[in-house]
Amino acid sequence: MRMVKTLQRRLDQANCDYDIVPHPHSATSLESARSAGVPAERVAKSVMLDDRHGNYLMAVLPANRHLDMSKVRSTGNWQMTRESNLPHLFGDCERGAIPALGEAYEIKMLLDPTLTRQGDVYLEAGDHDHLIHMSMQQYLKLVPHAEVREVC
Repeated sequence: MRMVKTLQRRLDQANCDYDIVPHPHSATSLESARSAGVPAERVAKSVMLDDRHGNYLMAVLPANRHLDMSKVRSTGNWQMTRESNLPHLFGDCERGAIPALGEAYEIKMLLDPTLTRQGDVYLEAGDHDHLIHMSMQQYLKLVPHAEVREVC
């Protein structure tokens, strides 16, 4: 697969410059960073949350950090979404390889500022074998409505 169609379409619409970085199969964003030989603090990890009423929120943070639910709950009554609930939201993605691009899937986003301070960023491409690499400026152009706030 190299990249899911939703991600490809969004990158093309925004006329973004990016590279595709292949890597050995990995199960997590942190493993993707290690296997691709890129700094984990530059790999954007997506954590999906829901409010038990059908509303979803994507928290995006560096792969080497952990989500702090107390910081997220200040924006509402959010819980981590069960992975079994995600295929209907990200039907073109492999399970566990969701790109940190919620807006392409019409999902609101919280973006941790520790990630935005990086010069560039790597995103899951929707599979477990590729990352998308781009400048932070290009990434922020893709997620103009993301709320930047501490989540880790």
